[in-house]
Amino acid sequence: MPPEQEALLILTRQQFPALKDVPCEVEAIVKGGSDRQFYRFTWAAADQPPMVLMIYTLARRDNPKFVPSTHRLAALGVNVPAIYAFDEQRLLVWLQDLGRDDLHAHHEEPWEMRRPLYEATLKEAAKIHAVAESSLAAEEVAAMEPEFNEGMYEWEQNYFIEHFVQGFLNRDVKDLSSAHDALAQLRQKLGQLPRCLVHRDFQSQNVIMRDGAAWLVDYQGLRPGLAEYDLASLLFDPYVKISRSERGEMLAYYANLRGLNLPEIREIFYLCAAQRLMQALGAYANLSRNLGKTHFEQHIPAGVANLSIVCEEAPELAPLLTLFT
Repeated sequence: MPPEQEALLILTRQQFPALKDVPCEVEAIVKGGSDRQFYRFTWAAADQPPMVLMIYTLARRDNPKFVPSTHRLAALGVNVPAIYAFDEQRLLVWLQDLGRDDLHAHHEEPWEMRRPLYEATLKEAAKIHAVAESSLAAEEVAAMEPEFNEGMYEWEQNYFIEHFVQGFLNRDVKDLSSAHDALAQLRQKLGQLPRCLVHRDFQSQNVIMRDGAAWLVDYQGLRPGLAEYDLASLLFDPYVKISRSERGEMLAYYANLRGLNLPEIREIFYLCAAQRLMQALGAYANLSRNLGKTHFEQHIPAGVANLSIVCEEAPELAPLLTLFT
């Protein structure tokens, strides 16, 4: 066992004295673009389920909000991992191990097999989205990540332009006034809509499947926003291929689940999809070019293809095509 894993095992045995003499295998979990580290502890005792140790840093503002977000979502009845122990001083969290079967692992299966998995996932999302921002106390909102407002949407758009359009594509955007006007109209329109709680990174690798139910992870970015942003994150996920008809089927399922108007959801959904995909492309470019995580570059073509589809579905977004095609 590597020395760093041995040290983590010692800390874990100190946290759980009953496991002091129980043999254990420690496995590093390598996944995603997070700056956090994850380790799976599998114990030899038959009555001791495996657990996951999360080590976080203070480099990201949302990292310390994982534990309070877990408690908040659990109180709403959302399927989230149980917290076994929390060492705030050392920035360590011991969690229930939800297993290895994330939603993304099913991406090559036929739609008839994936459909119930997406329905289960949307059921969990609906529990979060049912909480309107207007029902939250001011101190509750202040404890979360900053809400999605016009300024936040503008930040995402600038992130896309800086890292993807200029950095990755090496394009000059100074003379693309129609695109800039479309971006301004997009963020203004989204910023005026009523908000609810949102996951913020609601994509296939952040959903774990267990016995047909969906369990959520990586929700430390929980904040007020638009439900359609989460829906777009899931249904226009560049990691997964979902057809137009399948996407429409899931939007209809979600609208029926929550008793909402499908045409209204669909309209906002495409606007949010443009916003989310721009953020994702900016992240892929930044992670691959500046942070040494080159494997994220492989997702850029799918992200571009999805953004092109969105701009074709919503005529007011058509000028954005000049930024990346």
